[in-house]
Amino acid sequence: MRRKLITPNASAASLEVRGFHRKNADAQELLETIGRTFLAGYAYAAEARTPAEAERDLEGVPVRFRGFAYEGAAMAMAVMDGLSVGRGGRFARFVEGPGRDHVYMAYVGAGWAMARLPRFRWSRIGTFDPLLQWLVLDGYGFHQAYFHTRRYVHEQYRPDRFPWPSGGPGWYVPRAIDQGIGRAMWFVGGADAKVVADMIDRFPEARHADLYSGAGLAATYAGGAGEEELAEFLRRSGTHRPQVAQACVFAAEARVRAGLVVPHTGVATEVFCGMTPEQAAQVSRDVRPDGPAPEGETPAYEVWRQRVAAQFLSAGRC
Repeated sequence: MRRKLITPNASAASLEVRGFHRKNADAQELLETIGRTFLAGYAYAAEARTPAEAERDLEGVPVRFRGFAYEGAAMAMAVMDGLSVGRGGRFARFVEGPGRDHVYMAYVGAGWAMARLPRFRWSRIGTFDPLLQWLVLDGYGFHQAYFHTRRYVHEQYRPDRFPWPSGGPGWYVPRAIDQGIGRAMWFVGGADAKVVADMIDRFPEARHADLYSGAGLAATYAGGAGEEELAEFLRRSGTHRPQVAQACVFAAEARVRAGLVVPHTGVATEVFCGMTPEQAAQVSRDVRPDGPAPEGETPAYEVWRQRVAAQFLSAGRC
């Protein structure tokens, strides 16, 4: 009954229902399978009595799509925490247990939950790693662009004030949300690199770096475009090539850490970074900050992103 009450309808994954661009049948099937898998993971967690019980179903999902199932499961755990009148803690136990190697996707899933929960219930989800908490806003931005596409993508809406995280810095919040909007635009554009780049280029220039970064992450993690199309997307990103490479590195790290590397991961890391997924993931690990930045300064997460991008600038790859 819990699964039926809180699980979104499967039609939400249909590109036709969403009004998204359909490049071809293969890309459409891929993106819709990702959406259906996310909802399946959500449902597994919604009906499970414990995170460990959900893990049995999640591990049965095909490797290419398993990360999205964990993302959906994390959203469900966070939603149940937010709606709970009791002890809660499902999301925390999930991230510390079955979702440990999928922590990046889990934090994004928590952002989806925030988009569905009343703001006064957000604190029920628990606390987040100060370094990775910005991925929650990435997830929030993805949700808003995916479900409120006209406002967030076509009308280019950007929230001026956002109540989370309470510790700031507030100036970085819209940038983190933009990274999620850019990631969603890969889906809105049907994994068509030209369509996605055209959409991004219609935004103010100041937002391009984060939008291209988000789309580059989705192109690497989700796939849907071949080598030539990815190369054209990289060319279209222009001066933001380092940000595309940075996002590709993060996507590779997410798949390598979870043991979910598939052929398209290697195609993307070769085009965007000139290296294998394992080498790209190592770049991320080598420059990861040791802890959060002092309050009021550039968030450690952004420092991390900048360090990764600088690796490609200094090597002359971008």
